[in-house]
Amino acid sequence: MTGYGKTVLQLETKKVTVEVKSLNSKNLDLNVRIPAYYREKELKIRKRLATFLERGKVDFSIYIEETGGKLSTKINAAVVNLYIDQLKEIVNGDRTELLKMAVRMPDTLKTEREELDQDEWEQIADCISDTMTKIVTYRNDEGAVLEADFIKRIAIIRDLLKKVITIDPERIAAVKERLQKGIEELKTKVDENRFEQELVYYIEKYDITEEKVRLENHLDYFLKELSSEGSNGKKLGFISQEIGREINTIGSKANYAPMQKMVVEMKDELEKIKEQNLNVL
Repeated sequence: MTGYGKTVLQLETKKVTVEVKSLNSKNLDLNVRIPAYYREKELKIRKRLATFLERGKVDFSIYIEETGGKLSTKINAAVVNLYIDQLKEIVNGDRTELLKMAVRMPDTLKTEREELDQDEWEQIADCISDTMTKIVTYRNDEGAVLEADFIKRIAIIRDLLKKVITIDPERIAAVKERLQKGIEELKTKVDENRFEQELVYYIEKYDITEEKVRLENHLDYFLKELSSEGSNGKKLGFISQEIGREINTIGSKANYAPMQKMVVEMKDELEKIKEQNLNVL
């Protein structure tokens, strides 16, 4: 969702700067700052921003710098002359001196409200469109970098999963050996059949076949959604949660230090994915 766009338009009497930037947000949060005489266009601007940007904390601004032409503030001649006439009734003085006094009085300056020029607005509207295109391009470039990072980290998790699968037989053998050693240390004669039943129970308890299959499927699903069209940040977040659930279950069942080490590495890569996913639409 992070992005930035800026376009400068030089008109006959003013310079117009259109600027938009966006940061991460769960929803679309718009902050629009425009001159008062463009206020009637604010709703249209907001709709265009919502269409282009969809999500994010968005700051949109139009800055105006006067470079020539008529001033919007003028001397209120009628009020100034009225002040001079009233001052003449109080004191005798040169008109220039009275004028100096009069212009310091309230309401001697008036500000004329600048009306919206439709031809000017059409140029500004094109400027806004150019700015929207720039921020979307910026976001797309950022997205391409994120996509490459996601693919790399999913590949790392998949490689770690393959290592987990490879050492799984060693883990089961280690569990059997540990249980057998524990029985021997008790120096107690045991029923072999009962021991085999207990052994099967523990092996089933520690079995991670389903978790391995589901994790593999979730990794495939993540990459599928990553390459799909349209906004998919929230869905990628949900899939990341499912990936985390399977990794955690493997870790809780592992009971084998080399496998638990790989689980920690998978969790580390997944946390990086979750952090980066906050920047995806």
